[in-house]
Amino acid sequence: MEYVYGALLLNAAGKPIDEKGLSSVLSAAGVSPDAAQIKALLASLEGVNLTEVLAKAETFAAPAAAPAAPEKKEGKGGKKEEEEKKEEKGVSEEEAAEGLSALFG
Repeated sequence: MEYVYGALLLNAAGKPIDEKGLSSVLSAAGVSPDAAQIKALLASLEGVNLTEVLAKAETFAAPAAAPAAPEKKEGKGGKKEEEEKKEEKGVSEEEAAEGLSALFG
């Protein structure tokens, strides 16, 4: 992943993505660059415009970043909501303890 991040960093800086630049970025990050991995990454990125790819990725990610629905404020039905929450609990602690004792009975 460090190699891909290095390529993205060079792209963001407007620098050419080549062996020398990628090796420099990786060395600066404390990673020992592997020439074979660098060549493999450069071969896979050949002919790819990262700026366009990233722009398309942003359009796909935008709907996922939509804000959550606002919470309902407690109004006239406040007491009813509290009762419903109590009913949702279902089994009381005592009933649960009785059920557990049956397991070890």
